[in-house]
Amino acid sequence: MLKKLKFYTIGLVPGLLIVFFVLNQKGASCSYFPNDRVIAETLTKNFIYSPEFQIEMETSKISEQFLKDSIITKGEIDFDRSKPQNEPCPEYLLIYPKKNPRFEVNYSKCKETAEFKGLKKLR
Repeated sequence: MLKKLKFYTIGLVPGLLIVFFVLNQKGASCSYFPNDRVIAETLTKNFIYSPEFQIEMETSKISEQFLKDSIITKGEIDFDRSKPQNEPCPEYLLIYPKKNPRFEVNYSKCKETAEFKGLKKLR
């Protein structure tokens, strides 16, 4: 039994190291939490901004780059106030930052696009 465990370990450890380095070089990530999945899917879509959203972005001095890199990437989806079962485009409420939120972003995520409808400054 000890001999089988030794052979298993000899194969498992190098295999894990190889997989780790190969996937790490490709920038692959594996997070199966609902918040992370929704945000990752949102970032792959084409962004469409409603006129109200654009006005709020200008008023709050938020660039599109800051929206993508900080607000969406580091935000958290409020699933209690979102409507993820809406067809054909689920609607989400994103809060940024997670602790002491300053912004709320309302958007819907369709197959090809993410339409940003509302931006609310909380403080």
